[in-house]
Amino acid sequence: MKESTISGQVFSIAVALIFVSSAYLILIEEAIEEEYEMRVPVWARSQFNYDTSQPYSFVLNQGTYELLETDNEFDSVHVMIPYNLPLSEGGAAATCQFGGECPQISLAYWRPKVPNGVKVPVIAEFGPYFGETSASTPDVSQPGSWLGISVIQNLLPHGFAFAQVSVTGTGSSNHCMDLMGFAEQEGINAAVEWLGTQDWSNGNVGMIGKSYDGSTPWQAAMYGNEYLKTIVPISGLIGVRELMWKNGSSEARAPFMHNVVYGSYGYEADKEEQNLQNACPDYALSSLYGAEAYTFGGSEFSGYWEERYFLDRVLENYRGSVYIVQGFHDWNVDPHMAVPVINTLLDTGIEAKVLMGQWDHDYPDRPDYQKQRSDPGRGSEAYPQMVRFDWMQDLLEWFTYYLQETGPKPSLYLEIQNNRGEWRVEERYPASDSITIEMTLGSADLVHTSNGNTIAPFANNYVVFETPEFNQTFRFGGLPQLHLDVTLAGSGGSVYALMEDCNADNECIHIGHATMDLRYHAGGTEYQVLSPGQTVNAKMEFFAMDVLIPEGHKIRLSLTDIGDDYLPPSNTAPVEIGINENSILRLHEINTDDKIFFEPPVCTHEDCLAE
Repeated sequence: MKESTISGQVFSIAVALIFVSSAYLILIEEAIEEEYEMRVPVWARSQFNYDTSQPYSFVLNQGTYELLETDNEFDSVHVMIPYNLPLSEGGAAATCQFGGECPQISLAYWRPKVPNGVKVPVIAEFGPYFGETSASTPDVSQPGSWLGISVIQNLLPHGFAFAQVSVTGTGSSNHCMDLMGFAEQEGINAAVEWLGTQDWSNGNVGMIGKSYDGSTPWQAAMYGNEYLKTIVPISGLIGVRELMWKNGSSEARAPFMHNVVYGSYGYEADKEEQNLQNACPDYALSSLYGAEAYTFGGSEFSGYWEERYFLDRVLENYRGSVYIVQGFHDWNVDPHMAVPVINTLLDTGIEAKVLMGQWDHDYPDRPDYQKQRSDPGRGSEAYPQMVRFDWMQDLLEWFTYYLQETGPKPSLYLEIQNNRGEWRVEERYPASDSITIEMTLGSADLVHTSNGNTIAPFANNYVVFETPEFNQTFRFGGLPQLHLDVTLAGSGGSVYALMEDCNADNECIHIGHATMDLRYHAGGTEYQVLSPGQTVNAKMEFFAMDVLIPEGHKIRLSLTDIGDDYLPPSNTAPVEIGINENSILRLHEINTDDKIFFEPPVCTHEDCLAE
């Protein structure tokens, strides 16, 4: 195996930190003694007095504006926004033609009490959950406990309005629950337009949210709406098929995601007109599209998935900025929604940054949830360093520049945390200065340690390879690749690759995984017909990871048919792994020369101290 090139890294990192400390010591001291000035570099933030004992993060200084009172207990204003849909969308578009309800979007907003004539920008969260799922997801007119309360408490006093919006077919928004389709996209764009054109608005709108609420910003950005200036997608989707299929492999929820998970949203059995508004083509046929996609590995036949892929239209039309927040261990929205998307945005000229830590499907500043959801090999080794109590301050600085158009421009750092808790700054991710290391399966670099080389469906057998123990710390990250020669016993099959960090006692933790339906062995979304006895080279790519292997540990690579919550292909069959020069594991060693490593503000929440 190629020797690691980390020699002298500890010294280099120390020199970098000494340089940083010297360069910013005066700035930090002056800012602490005098009034806080924004845009302190990320590596200097730990010097400031953040409140790190609460369940979520707070800005350093409370703003000067109070919440403008209204006639309800939540001080919100609720409105219905009309918009147009073609008759082909059915639902409210059809009832509208016969004197019934026309398409409308339910929206509530909160404003700061500012002097007369002062206009403010809007931070908005769009999603399907307001008033839909439980007491923890209240009506749209009540601030959401997951994000809305924090935004109103921290950002509104600095001169921002805040809005919550129910997407089509959810909450009080009529029409169908269109699961990120055209009707939903049109409703989102109409609400952005409304927020940007109110007489109290300065015309600048920013969108933020997590999961489904982190996907609506991508939908809005497709339109190139002049009022949408920035988006902050947290574990958001660049496309619906991309959520549930990876290299053609289907998640268990994929065939029935729409009607089972979201189908009942907005449905009211006692309202005949509401029932008619659920009569939409995509709503009615969505389960068929899911079954079709599973049978053919996610191929595109109907246009259903193409309509729900956002990134290409964002790159073509959007002129605002993007701040992606993503967890490496997100079990719900996998990190390929952020990596290599961030590099694609940068290459297109979009101002963008990413914050990626070792949490799962979560916000970056929630110490209790992060602890509860972090298991060995799935984030716990990076806790509590993963908790970012500077995040709300970071959002304040981001929105101040892009929405209020004041203050210094944010530094567009890519902040990356490895699985052992270290944070560092990158300019791109995957990094462009990584050092490529290739290991051939079955060589001295990656020894075949199991019996046989065939994996069979449902047999729970593994073909295993291991590196020698590393003689020094080894850091790698980005998107490792595994190219395998595979010989098919049938017309299809699948491979699941598990990568682990194992110590001298063979105690192992998960560090990454990849999966592939072999009908997609060449990569991409092109379905290929396979034949029994055929040998193909499967070009697998792991989900994004950032890993530190300690000295004396080794990497174990285990191959089987399926893993995690992925389904076997509809034409699954045994697969023989080729142990030859065409079967290669490719890792990208982190080049730490001149890289800045930093520590975020130390968490003092009770869950962190319990560590």
